[in-house]
Amino acid sequence: MKIDSENNRASLRRRWGVPLGVATGVAAMSVAAVAAFSGIGDAKPLLADPAGNPSHAAGSPSPSTTDGSTSSSARASSAPDRFSITSGKTTPIDAATVAKILASCLGSNASRFHSVIAVRAPVASKGWDGVVIAVDSADQYVQCESKGDKGNSLSSPPTFINNRLWGTGHKIEYFESSSVPVGKGQYLMLGAGHYTASDIVKITISYGDDPKQYPTVMTGGAFVYAAALSSDDADPHYAGPSPYVHAYNASGKEIYNQKMDPQFTD
Repeated sequence: MKIDSENNRASLRRRWGVPLGVATGVAAMSVAAVAAFSGIGDAKPLLADPAGNPSHAAGSPSPSTTDGSTSSSARASSAPDRFSITSGKTTPIDAATVAKILASCLGSNASRFHSVIAVRAPVASKGWDGVVIAVDSADQYVQCESKGDKGNSLSSPPTFINNRLWGTGHKIEYFESSSVPVGKGQYLMLGAGHYTASDIVKITISYGDDPKQYPTVMTGGAFVYAAALSSDDADPHYAGPSPYVHAYNASGKEIYNQKMDPQFTD
């Protein structure tokens, strides 16, 4: 676990949980609160209607709840978690800088990969300010967090994310998802994944028990989300609510819900 010297806290608060038997040696952690970023302007939440279809609505998410456990499954009992998504605004990273980020992240293997998503996050921590998702000709993905023109990966090797953790039905693959502090009560959330089902046209993220959903960036078979999160929680081990992935087809029907996925429930 990486320790962020900004406040001597663990910068990798939680990751998406890995069910038993999926991958030996992979930490079974879930991520802190995250929001999707739209790539242009602030992210706007989606509200799930009674049929499970999201509809656009502006504003910040209302307070959510979480039990602060290390599993990303839904919990029956939870404590109030007061937070707000303060920004989802991102900016694209230019091609020349992306090449440098991948070179420092992947070394001699960088030439095999081309970027599919490369953006700066709404806020920057001491070590991270964005993320690059790249893929090679064999459909092997890598996720490199960026800081300026430098990149690094939480996985070793970086392609360890491939086939590590799949949602039920082999529709959604979960990559790294992390939370790092950027100041007192302020956090940077980053996460990504891969989708294979041809009928998936929209992927959203919800938080804890809050039904609101936020859009993700979807390009080249990958999806990415990030946010600046603010919380008045005084707990030094605050990790925020867990994120949950939802996928929809062209008709607006939800065809995958992480909260209902047995791999993420007890």
